[in-house]
Amino acid sequence: MALIIISASIFYTNILVNRFADEERTRIRVWAETVQRRVQMIDYNENFYSQISKQERERVELLAKAYRRLLDGTTDEDLTFFVEIIRNNNSIPVIIADETGQILMSKNLLPGEDTIRQLQGELLKQFTVYDPISIQYSFRSKEMLYYRESRVFSDLKRVLDDLVSSFLAEVASNASSVPVIITDSSSVKVIQYGNIDEKKMQDSLYAQEQIALMASENAPIELNFLNYGKTLIYYKSSELLHQMQFFPIVQILIIALFLLIAYLLFSYARRSEQNQVWAGMAKETAHQIGTPLSSLIAWIELLKMNPNQIEGIDEMEKDVQRLELITKRFSKIGSPPILEPANLIAEIEETIDYLRVRSSKKVEYQLIAPVSGTVIIPLNVSLFMWVIENLCKNAIDAMGGSGKIKIVIKDEADVVKIDVSDTGKGIQKADFQTIFNPGFTSKKRGWGLGLTLAQRIVREYHKGKIYVKSSTIGEGTTFRIVLNK
Repeated sequence: MALIIISASIFYTNILVNRFADEERTRIRVWAETVQRRVQMIDYNENFYSQISKQERERVELLAKAYRRLLDGTTDEDLTFFVEIIRNNNSIPVIIADETGQILMSKNLLPGEDTIRQLQGELLKQFTVYDPISIQYSFRSKEMLYYRESRVFSDLKRVLDDLVSSFLAEVASNASSVPVIITDSSSVKVIQYGNIDEKKMQDSLYAQEQIALMASENAPIELNFLNYGKTLIYYKSSELLHQMQFFPIVQILIIALFLLIAYLLFSYARRSEQNQVWAGMAKETAHQIGTPLSSLIAWIELLKMNPNQIEGIDEMEKDVQRLELITKRFSKIGSPPILEPANLIAEIEETIDYLRVRSSKKVEYQLIAPVSGTVIIPLNVSLFMWVIENLCKNAIDAMGGSGKIKIVIKDEADVVKIDVSDTGKGIQKADFQTIFNPGFTSKKRGWGLGLTLAQRIVREYHKGKIYVKSSTIGEGTTFRIVLNK
């Protein structure tokens, strides 16, 4: 049964792990497809930006041509068109300077820049991102037309750069918990990474190992950015998926360890219980034999004093019969019991009579039985009377040798109920079940086997029940036995 349960558990766990793995792979595939679509959108934006950049350059060249034709004094053509081009330029910053860098004319500069007279420093750096256009006049020295991106174009480029940066950051720290490494075209320089141990990624060798591992698992996604050039996105399955793949093996090891510990504990408990049972049986044997043996010794002493005392001979005969009964009891433990019809009331009366003579005079016995005086049920008399003796002896110990023991027999339709009550110290409610366990005892010299044997005789041999019906601390306890008729 244990193997079946373990196999079923591992089989079901394996199904869950495989299902999780399939869902994980599906999420990764969806994530990769989403990244691909985002890449296509980025490519479209990059192409759009390139076209706008080209148009911007053409606009500037047209503007430079308009300036050249307007300032060329040798032509007689109508310059209205070129004047309109220059007049309508409200976005492209333009500076015309001579060969020494002296600013001759400017337009669309930012506040503060329009007061500068020399093209140098940061202003020169900004206006030389694109090659200046030479303006040659027939009557003057060569001048240069400098320009930079329009404010609209700069804003568009900044938005596009932010879009690319946020895209890379979003890919690196994705919601699917997929480990990602973004590199340049050489696959050596790491641009960004996500869902990977930051300290380990400081080691370039570890980073290259991860890139190689990701490349072997999935083909990298290629991107092309204006600022980054060709970029590669490497990714692999999440660490949780890799760990889940080993979960069934770990589960087997945990179950095996649990079974080993359980087996060791069970073996220890069983050895301990066997030791208690053997010691308890020895103690119980001595206890059982001790009562008739002490009685025999006492009667022998009385006979020595008065050889003609007939009562002593009769009691000695009872004690010898009791020793024979004890021998039968111990010989029947562990053997299939033989149940024969017997008068329960008569057998209990005989047991009480035997105990009354050998108990303290301060112990009172009371038997309440049906008026008919006969209750015939299947019994193993020698073993069942052992149960009654044990309950009575425990009651005497609980009462400290002084009190009342009452046995009530109730004859019902299908069962017979026997209540054994005492006026002893009582039992804690928490101990109602544990008092039947081997080794449990409240006596200083007890072995805790009497009630265990009583429960075994009632439950297993007679298919009945025995339990604590009620108990009050300081007032007494009632045990109930239920036997099938």
